[in-house]
Amino acid sequence: MPGPDKRAVARAFRRVARGYASADFLHREIRARLLERLDFMSLTPGVVLDLGAGPPEATAELRARFPESRLLALDLVPEMLGGETPPWYRAAADAARLPLPDQSVDLIVAGMLLHWCEEPERVLAEARRVLRFPGVLLLSTLGPDSLKELRAAWAETDSHDHVLDFADMHNLGDSLVRAGFAEPVIGAEPLTVTYRELASLVRDLRSVGASHIGRNRRRTLTGKGRWTAMAGAFERQRRADGSLPVTVEAICAHAWASPPRPEGGASPGEFAVPLARLRRRP
Repeated sequence: MPGPDKRAVARAFRRVARGYASADFLHREIRARLLERLDFMSLTPGVVLDLGAGPPEATAELRARFPESRLLALDLVPEMLGGETPPWYRAAADAARLPLPDQSVDLIVAGMLLHWCEEPERVLAEARRVLRFPGVLLLSTLGPDSLKELRAAWAETDSHDHVLDFADMHNLGDSLVRAGFAEPVIGAEPLTVTYRELASLVRDLRSVGASHIGRNRRRTLTGKGRWTAMAGAFERQRRADGSLPVTVEAICAHAWASPPRPEGGASPGEFAVPLARLRRRP
């Protein structure tokens, strides 16, 4: 299923680039959980790609983990990469059309990127193209339960989509295999953020570019009546303690670059992952 329009995504993130890092508490939490997966892998990557990197604060975590690696931060919107010159390479690029040679990267981290991509399947195919064996892709995205409270409130108001569609973890696994990755390991974890007022939720969403830009969005302004009706429906979900819950389904995954298949070798869908690349949990 195609994702949101790339031009609309770029416009949304240009508007919020200046203050994005200070408002991005949720993405920081999910990124920390994603990078924990590296603790159980034995990696010495020559080249690391932070795909859909966003502000430099996020890429700095990869620099701290792999100080000897060549590190490249790519984002669709150059303003998101920050103004000062960091100690790594950076460039503006479309994740679906990477300006990199085949098999040129050893580790790709794509945090909270895929649900913003117009061509998510092509993004995965591009990641596999530039990843050399036995490299690994780490990614995080949002699952279909994300913002379900807001989605339900809008559903009582009109028939238009007001929240992006998010792929479930099973479809993500299938997409990774189709793209040529081996042994995807995917986990979903529900997180709950609570608010006192709907206005605070709306402010947080807008601060990180999460205005609705889906293809079935309403193309006209939302009238006061519809907004009031939605707010009333959302208010009915208030808990006994007075808080308004908002669910975020965080999906984290990793998958290995599959080895080249020799002529007459294993069937498609069968992969070998070197055990030496993994560490046991203590």
